[in-house]
Amino acid sequence: MKKPQRIYQVYHSLLKKYGKPRDFWQKWCKRQKTKKDREEIVIGAILTQRTNWRNVELVLKNLKREKILSIKGVYQSYKINRKLLEKLIRPSGFYKQKTKRLFQLCRFIVKNYETLENFFRQDPEKCRKELSKIYGIGPETADSILLYAGGKPVFVIDEYTRRFVKKHHLSNKVLSKASSYDYLQQLFKKNLPRNTKIYQDFHALIVLEGKKDNKIGQ
Repeated sequence: MKKPQRIYQVYHSLLKKYGKPRDFWQKWCKRQKTKKDREEIVIGAILTQRTNWRNVELVLKNLKREKILSIKGVYQSYKINRKLLEKLIRPSGFYKQKTKRLFQLCRFIVKNYETLENFFRQDPEKCRKELSKIYGIGPETADSILLYAGGKPVFVIDEYTRRFVKKHHLSNKVLSKASSYDYLQQLFKKNLPRNTKIYQDFHALIVLEGKKDNKIGQ
């Protein structure tokens, strides 16, 4: 079986095995998102760095309670009381770094585009290039924002994806972590329909499968 056929077949096998993505992935993968949904996903994409989603949920609840769970809310909160924002973000770990990253991202959006919607009206490559210039935002975080919040057809490559490719023998190339991102991203994009919904669901299911494998291996 050729690789293109196999990659698409594996997607369908995961879909059959798990069904549509559940839990927080339902919001991240749903087709029609509200302004509130998109802003929460952007904030969540930063908070989830180097932690689990349970910790992120605690922070989102904190921000929601203080009525600052938005791009402008975080931006203004940092300017008014940075220490309070750090306290709210603390459950996600590395809270000083994440507070700074969130502020710089939110400031960038507010100062340059006013709204997230205006930012996402640009070409995906321009969006990605601008995100990559912001402190603490690498390819994985940038693409998560573009795919799940912006609805852009980009495939997210993370450690779960790398392990998944190896597990299912989807590529014969031996690549370092540094060199694998662009190659693997193109591998998925070339061998799947250019469909944002498929990209969202497939990546979410890969993460679900990876977490299940981790539990089995423990």
